[in-house]
Amino acid sequence: MTADRTATPAGTTRSLGRRLQRPGAWFALPAAALFAIFFAYPLVVSLWQSFFSTRGGVSRWVGLDQYARLFDDPLVLTSLSNAGLILVVQVPIMIGVALVLAYTLNQTWLRFRTGFRLIYFLPAVTTLVAYSVVFRVMLATDGGAVNQLIGLFGIAPVDWLNDELWARVALIASITWRWTGYNMVILLAGLQSIPAEQYEAARVDGAGRWATFSKVIVPQLRPAIVFTTITSTIGALQLFDENVILTGGGPNNATLTPVLYLYKVGFQQFDPGYASAIAWLLVLLTGIISIVQFRLLREKK
Repeated sequence: MTADRTATPAGTTRSLGRRLQRPGAWFALPAAALFAIFFAYPLVVSLWQSFFSTRGGVSRWVGLDQYARLFDDPLVLTSLSNAGLILVVQVPIMIGVALVLAYTLNQTWLRFRTGFRLIYFLPAVTTLVAYSVVFRVMLATDGGAVNQLIGLFGIAPVDWLNDELWARVALIASITWRWTGYNMVILLAGLQSIPAEQYEAARVDGAGRWATFSKVIVPQLRPAIVFTTITSTIGALQLFDENVILTGGGPNNATLTPVLYLYKVGFQQFDPGYASAIAWLLVLLTGIISIVQFRLLREKK
């Protein structure tokens, strides 16, 4: 018998595999370099910097003192309370409205569905600064479009941006306006992935619209709902642009958020060590809340 000359030795196969992997590694190198420079390196530096205190341009090691200082700072608690209020009030409203819009715009009887989807999604592609400035002009106490509109119904002008309650309302309304369409598109994609046979089976079983919605649609949309809820939570905890432009964190710190306070500490008070400690506190809280939400909303087997 003669040996099969077409057989390929194992060593040759392994070396060929290594040669084929090299181009992929070179293509991934730019992305890996950008990740290391703009994400990994600043992350490590901020953690290291949180153990130092800077005074007069001189840094000295203080260990965990910056983290202990967090518990004695009333503005940290205020900023976290404001973020928690936005999280508890705004996120459920936004996800609920997005779900209703997605369900409505998925109906076959609705005309001009594509146009409506585009209209509701347009705020998501508007720049943060641009739409915040527009809201600031619209909500101006004197001559603002909103006060002029409610004035037609005999309602007195509202000091939207200088009253603690109404400033929070204005901030929540602006965030909801911008991000509802974004979440609607994600939920709409989840709706369109549900097989039509499931709707037909529910109809055959005599299920009404509410039973179909609660027993068929919502369980199938659970992954999309979990994703939009967690990303919206992270966005609420990282809120910065809107409240900087609309209210500047006021009045009386009523709209001060952790990221805005971090910015003020780091760039106005020039205390990067304490700002880094605030950032890592926010990272920890964001991770904990996201894990809790994921466990509560995930599908139970």
